[in-house]
Amino acid sequence: MQGTNRNANRSEAELSETKNEKRNMKYVSPLTSYILSLTFFILLSSFLLFSPSSLVSQTWRDASEPVEERITDLLSRMTVEEKCSQMLYNCPSIERLGIPAYNWWSEALHGVARMGRATVFPQPIGMAATFDTALIYQVATAISDEARAKFNAALKIGNITQYGGLSFWSPNINIFRDPRWGRGMETWGEDPLLTGKLGVAFVLGMQGDNPHYLKTAACAKHFVVHSGPEKLRHEFNAKPPVKDFRETYLPAFKRLVQEGHVESVMCAYNRTYDEPCCGSPYLLKEILRNELGFQGHIVSDCWALTDFNQFHKITATNEESAVKAILAGVDLNCGVAFRELVPAFKQGLISEADIDRNLTYLLRTRFRLGLFDPPGLNPWDTIPESVISCASHKEIAREAASKSVVLLKNNGVLPLKKDLHRYIVTGPLSADVNVLLGNYNGVSAEAVTILEGITSAIDPGSRISYHSGFLLTGEDPDKPRWTLFDVNNADATIIVMGINPLFEGEDGEALATTMGADKADIRIPENQINYLRELVKDHVKPVIAVVTGGSPLDLSEVYDLADALLFAWYPGEQGGNAVADVLFGNVSPAGRLPVTFPKSVEQLPPFDDYSMVGRTYRYMKVEPMFPFGFGLSYTTFRYEALETGIREETDGNRLQVVFSVTNTGETPSDEVAQLYLSRDDVPFRVPIFELKGFRRIYLNPGETKRVTFTISSDDLLLVNEEGESVYMPGRLNIFVGGSLPTERSKELGAGEWLEAEVELR
Repeated sequence: MQGTNRNANRSEAELSETKNEKRNMKYVSPLTSYILSLTFFILLSSFLLFSPSSLVSQTWRDASEPVEERITDLLSRMTVEEKCSQMLYNCPSIERLGIPAYNWWSEALHGVARMGRATVFPQPIGMAATFDTALIYQVATAISDEARAKFNAALKIGNITQYGGLSFWSPNINIFRDPRWGRGMETWGEDPLLTGKLGVAFVLGMQGDNPHYLKTAACAKHFVVHSGPEKLRHEFNAKPPVKDFRETYLPAFKRLVQEGHVESVMCAYNRTYDEPCCGSPYLLKEILRNELGFQGHIVSDCWALTDFNQFHKITATNEESAVKAILAGVDLNCGVAFRELVPAFKQGLISEADIDRNLTYLLRTRFRLGLFDPPGLNPWDTIPESVISCASHKEIAREAASKSVVLLKNNGVLPLKKDLHRYIVTGPLSADVNVLLGNYNGVSAEAVTILEGITSAIDPGSRISYHSGFLLTGEDPDKPRWTLFDVNNADATIIVMGINPLFEGEDGEALATTMGADKADIRIPENQINYLRELVKDHVKPVIAVVTGGSPLDLSEVYDLADALLFAWYPGEQGGNAVADVLFGNVSPAGRLPVTFPKSVEQLPPFDDYSMVGRTYRYMKVEPMFPFGFGLSYTTFRYEALETGIREETDGNRLQVVFSVTNTGETPSDEVAQLYLSRDDVPFRVPIFELKGFRRIYLNPGETKRVTFTISSDDLLLVNEEGESVYMPGRLNIFVGGSLPTERSKELGAGEWLEAEVELR
């Protein structure tokens, strides 16, 4: 989703035209418009309430009427000009009908974003590392509580503004196929099942469980094949093999539509199979509407429609682009192209039926949000402002952050004692709020940096020193550094290193990158590695590396040099407390990598190649630095008593996998049980391993729990090279354990896994 920086891609003439139009607008300001509209609505509602039904019949105002009848009635009262105005993201009020202005553009990637104070949860890639659907639902429920409370508060003061609505353009469920992509941190990782399951949990928490009213409207983006290069997103043409399109890029969207009932889908900037995603009847109608059964509204990414003529060069004008988009199925335009719908209608390029068809989807969402109903009918109207950044939400943020931390190495130094005599914390990222917030974020008045979290956790009698140690960007000057003289006096040194959102993100935001907003390589800046080398040189006390970032980094030398290694992602406002919880043993780490960490970019295919061959754990044949699904713990687990079986049912065969997990150590801890399947007896390309189930469970020392996975017949299908989902009889290999079942996982310290075979007939 493009932010305000998108203006950089708009011509000066277009920007000037936009400004002139704003100056010459006939309708009044949003604040005045809202107040007038609300007053008119209240007066008219009162009149209707006490007037004989024979005098006035306005079905659309009657909350007791079916939504579809209300939509039909409202459409019948609107002019073509009024209808077209309501298909822009910043739609104006229609005062004669009492319809208030509404701005569709709001963000909630990991908390209510860009709308003032809100709880900031971990970046989605970090939350993906929790492998915890129940937690993600809890996080999204807290976000939607704050969203409704902030919306209700804004209504009280007449603040109808961008980012202040109830339609949130989250989650981002694109596949993080290449670690160089700057926006990968917004996603839920590289695996279609993990992305889909966590995405569904997020959508359900955002939209609520009321049968009549949406709490908020979530949005699955960016449909459908979109993951960099960021600098070329307005013009590139993604042409993956149809097998990869069906097997990797489409499944998460299918799951969110069919299981999450997501209210909105955002089409991407780029082309897929030669057509702009926002102008492709194949993608939007044939697949999204007809095949997947999507019933919500489709919104363009911001200014994506003007990309048709400015960058893709498939149309000549904004008017042509608007016509192409509306006929392809776009209902809502974030941008200016739909300002040309009225001229296009007058020329006969589109019909009123075309406009009505697309506007119906938008009106349905507004009715379901309760935006046309009197206050009090909607159960979400009563959510108090006190939930915003409340203590319980901060606890959820802290839990999510601590559950996201991945322990990649521990030679026995962790957990640290809280009463050591001397600690040193070094590295500017330890005191950096940016590493907490990530991108598409809200603002917290109580964000806790890693330095602050560690300082709060240790004994009052302990001593702690902080040294920046190195520059975040550029080469360090050749000057003496106190840390290197001081470090031998410390009982434990914690170096916080890595990157922050200056090094990766969306086009226009990542100011320290040399390749648009993407990473040219995955190496940690060399000056940080040099500093770590000096830090551990002749040092006998523990050195613990805490690495921040939103994407895989080359950690090979950090792994070799440090005594322990934690990957903390961008952990949200409570990140400092969460990292301290893990460092000092309040929480046993159980985060798992939701994306493969290669050893270098030399292990990767070309960035702009959308084939999955050689990508992610599913098709990567070379040995990575850290595999997908990997993460260590402060305790040990034993998997045993594996039972498998095929149940024949009317809708196809189902695979049932049952096993036991025991905490064999002395520390209570979560464990992430993972189920992988593989096939080696089929005549076409299939994943080496494929995640088919995961569950995060809590086990006390000595405790055993029985875990059951049931795999549906659909999840046993394979996708052939023609993109067809087919059932293939033969031998099915089954693996269960706490990591990807590879020798590399075992080398790094992962426990043993269980294996079995079943015959599919």
